[in-house]
Amino acid sequence: MTSQLTDRAALIRNRQRALHDPALFLHEMAADDIQDRLSLVNKTFTDKAVITGFPDFWRSRFPDATCSKDTEQLQLAEHSQDLVIHAMCLHWASDPVGQLVQSRRALRPDGLFLGIFFGGETLHELRRSLAQAEADITGGLSQRVVPMGEIRDLGALLQRAGFALPVADSLPLTVTYASALDLMRDLRAMGESNALDGRQRKISRRDVLMRACTIYAENFADDEGRIPATFELMVLTGWSPDESQPKPLRPGSAAARLADALGTKETALKD
Repeated sequence: MTSQLTDRAALIRNRQRALHDPALFLHEMAADDIQDRLSLVNKTFTDKAVITGFPDFWRSRFPDATCSKDTEQLQLAEHSQDLVIHAMCLHWASDPVGQLVQSRRALRPDGLFLGIFFGGETLHELRRSLAQAEADITGGLSQRVVPMGEIRDLGALLQRAGFALPVADSLPLTVTYASALDLMRDLRAMGESNALDGRQRKISRRDVLMRACTIYAENFADDEGRIPATFELMVLTGWSPDESQPKPLRPGSAAARLADALGTKETALKD
């Protein structure tokens, strides 16, 4: 049985609250990147689906796509799509491989999957500051920021999910704020406040937050006193397997020697 990373009810509340005064500039960047990548693909997509927690925004960027919620069981029929975009929500999945497998099953052969979400370098400054502040004042640590995948692991996730031609890459971005409190307010307006199932349910102590702000400024502020916040957008690309796709050659089937191509002398290895 899969353990629950996310308190789904809290995540939905955070997203609904964000809609009152949204700060979706990272969704804007993500959508721009996805559209740029699609413009380079020599293929016409007719049945598109976007998996998202912010359907109104993504529908405005992909008006001919079906928007589906990022629930544990995706509402996508098998072999119903030729393009699936998993948009800025995979980092909240309790079972990310399950999300990828379901996305692949929703694709027809030679269908394309594009996933974009927050990666492991995201908010590393805030995570460090909060952890140090809590250790200093309470002597312990609590779950405050969702764990995020590293790029070296994500290509393997695509392979586990059964995708062909898997690729994982990242888009680093640094945003500056007047203070850590301004960053936290922006995270709230993004719908990215703490929704971990294992989080403390009580309100964060003010002295912990103030100490975290001080640590943040002391360790990361620039010459003008502004603090940087790192966001890393991870992008996963994979294709639903199809016989028309290129495949690696069988070992030993090469018709030419690498040494000949390089103009060097081949030296046999000792047993």
